[in-house]
Amino acid sequence: MKHRYAYWLCQILGWGSYSLIGALSAWQVTKRPAEVSVGYGLYFLYSIALTHGLRAFVRRRGWLESDHARYIPAFLAAWAIGWVQAVLVVGIDSLLSGGHSDFLEPAPMWGVMCSITLVPLGWMTLYIAVTAGRRSREKQLALRDAELRALELQINPHFLFNSLNSIRGLVLENPPLAQDLITRLANILRYNLHRDAGHTVSLSSELEAAADYLALESARYEDRLRVHYAVAEETRPVPVPPMLLQTLVENAIKHGIATIPEGGDLRITSAVEDGFLVLRVENPGRLEEPKPGARLGLQNIRERLRILYGTRAKVDLYTQNGRVIATVRIPLKP
Repeated sequence: MKHRYAYWLCQILGWGSYSLIGALSAWQVTKRPAEVSVGYGLYFLYSIALTHGLRAFVRRRGWLESDHARYIPAFLAAWAIGWVQAVLVVGIDSLLSGGHSDFLEPAPMWGVMCSITLVPLGWMTLYIAVTAGRRSREKQLALRDAELRALELQINPHFLFNSLNSIRGLVLENPPLAQDLITRLANILRYNLHRDAGHTVSLSSELEAAADYLALESARYEDRLRVHYAVAEETRPVPVPPMLLQTLVENAIKHGIATIPEGGDLRITSAVEDGFLVLRVENPGRLEEPKPGARLGLQNIRERLRILYGTRAKVDLYTQNGRVIATVRIPLKP
C-alpha cells in the first residue's frame, strides 16, 4: 500500500509538473492559450495512463529481473509509448486548432516527435533507478523464502529416522563405520543450515554434501545403490544454489533406485557447455505422471534458479534409454 501510494504520487506530481511547465512555455509563444491548456491537460492524463500500462506490461514480462540486458526490451517498449504520445500530441493539437497546427509542418512535427519520444525513456530510467532497491529487497526475501522451503524439504523426518536406524544397526557390528556415518549426518545438518550472502555455494561443496548423503543412503541400500561420478574439474568452483545437487540425488533415489528391487546405478556428471554449467543426475526407472504435491524439490529448484538467473537457467527431467535424467543448466556468468 505504501509503495502504491508513493507510485501514484510520483506519477501525478511528475507528469503534472512536466505538463504545467510545457503549458507555461507554450502560453508565452502561442495565441491559443485555451487550446494549449486543453492539449496539455489531455497530455497529462494519457501520459499517466500510458506509462502505468507500460509499467504493468514490463513487470508482467519480468524485464526488470536479474539480467540487466533484459532492460533493453523495457526501453524499447518505453520508446514505442513515446511515439504513441507524439502522435496523440500532434493529432489533438491539429483537432483543437481546426487543422492549423504548427506541428503539421515537417520541421516542427519532426522536432516534437523526437523530443516527446525521449520523455518515456527518461521515465523508464527513473522508474528503474527508484525501484532498484525495492526489487533487490524483494528478490532477497523471495530467495530466503525459497531456501527455507528447500531446507524443510531436505531435512525430513523420514531421512533422519532411516539414517539413525542404519547407524544404530552398525554401532556394535561396525563401530568405525557407525562413527563415520554420524559425522556425515552432522555434516549434512550443518550444510543444510548454511546460508551464503550470495545464496550460492561452489559445486565442489555441493558434491561433498551429496557424498555425505549418499554414504548414509548406501548404508541403507547397500549393494542396491551404486554411485558413479564424472565431474569435470573446471566445474568445481562454479557457484550453484545450495542443496541443488542433494535434491536431485534424493529424487533419483526416492523415485528410481528405491522402487527397483535390484537397485541400480546412479550417475552424477558435470561439464561446461557453451558458457553453461550442465549438471546431470541419472537413475534407472521411468517417469510417471506426478501426483499432487509431488516433485516439490524440483519445483523449488526451478523457483530459485528463476530468481537468481531469470530465464537463462533451467531444469529438465526426461527419460532416455530406460533411464531418468535430470539436467540443470546454469550460466557461468551471473
